[in-house]
Amino acid sequence: MDRALSEHFRCPEEFVKIETSGALSEGPGFFQFGPGVICYGKYSDAIPAKKPGLGLPDALQFVEVAGDQFCLPFDLTQVAKNLRYEHYLTTSSSHGKNSKERNASRRLYYFLRPILPVSVRKHLQRIRLKGWDNIPFPRWPVDFAVESLMEQTLAMVLRSGSVERIPFIWFWPHGFPSGAIMTHDVEAAAGLDFVPKLMDLDDSFGIKSAFQVVPEVRYDAGKSFVDNVRARGFEVNVHDLNHDGSLYLERKEFLRRATLINRYVKEFETEGFRAGAMYRNQDWYEAFDFSYDMSVPNVAHLEPQRGGCCTVMPYFIGKILELPLTTIQDYSLFHILGDYSIDLWKLQVDLILKRNGLISFIVHPDYVIDKLARQVYADLLQHIVQLRDEHKIWIALPSDVNRWWRNRSQMKLVRAGDGWKIEGPGSEQARVAYATLQDGRIVYNVESGS
Repeated sequence: MDRALSEHFRCPEEFVKIETSGALSEGPGFFQFGPGVICYGKYSDAIPAKKPGLGLPDALQFVEVAGDQFCLPFDLTQVAKNLRYEHYLTTSSSHGKNSKERNASRRLYYFLRPILPVSVRKHLQRIRLKGWDNIPFPRWPVDFAVESLMEQTLAMVLRSGSVERIPFIWFWPHGFPSGAIMTHDVEAAAGLDFVPKLMDLDDSFGIKSAFQVVPEVRYDAGKSFVDNVRARGFEVNVHDLNHDGSLYLERKEFLRRATLINRYVKEFETEGFRAGAMYRNQDWYEAFDFSYDMSVPNVAHLEPQRGGCCTVMPYFIGKILELPLTTIQDYSLFHILGDYSIDLWKLQVDLILKRNGLISFIVHPDYVIDKLARQVYADLLQHIVQLRDEHKIWIALPSDVNRWWRNRSQMKLVRAGDGWKIEGPGSEQARVAYATLQDGRIVYNVESGS
């Protein structure tokens, strides 16, 4: 039985008996599962397409129902993994055609980067990112392919009439509609010096955040700095090794660096990590010892490495929990798009909130030293406070989200009279929810706490 749906919703398997039917295609490709639900993987009833676009074969019409069991013409677990792990990309930043040339260019850029002013860097990056707004998949400004896949599958079960509603463990503690985290990647010495003022600004809005620090080369973030940040209730995580863009270029060198990163994670007594410039190779994460990662964008059109995990929910990469970046970085907003407003942030937040996802931000101390940029950030903080007050979203540290999501993955629903109760670590924070169909769409209802 395919457990992808029961693991996503944390619902009893008796409600969602999913199997794979037919001989799957030799190679993976794109298809859809109902209108607008883009998938990538092997498919049994047609040849999947090489590129996303119009006219994709629709797997929904080939679903087989036998009693309370549903047979899909694809492997649901594998398709969800392909999206989250970015396996739909035919090449990565370090593999495939012209990879040597790309790697050489990256090394040259990072060699020269310390002497390049922001004005020059953003000009080079705009050239590199040209055409970003024409990329069809993942969908800008937020992609919900994984959520849409799961909801379409759940809707299929409900439409069959085998059950009127499906109980599950709600995504967030205490019935919060969404979670939100603020993170700050410290890129250079000037940013490190600005950290105390940035903590003051965050504190003035009642928001605690996480600071990711580079352990080698760029600056010296010693024990006193780490202790001071933590003493104020903020969080410290490791940010790459030396932020030279080369972490994932070669497997042997990656393993050497991963050993050093694990050592710094232990030395800093932290749980989390983020790679420099959001470079990543999720298939190599088994070499890491940290608990959670924050290096994978939801949609990476404006990142040096294209792609995106196509989800706004945390997910496990082996033993590591991924907290995806679901909004645009401040650097991209200010220096690539030239936008000194929070309009795009507000749009992304609104979309994520409607799907009950994780709203995650990166704002660099280095790029809000300027008064104009700092005021834009203050406007963002004010908007987050408004969301907290009006929508009751959960504003947390990344380590809190990591702890909750790990606990939730160990919880289970058990029958209690005519209803359900939740058992497992941290179950006192959890809430029972129900998924139903309303006008053909999935609707969630969350029970109030006792």
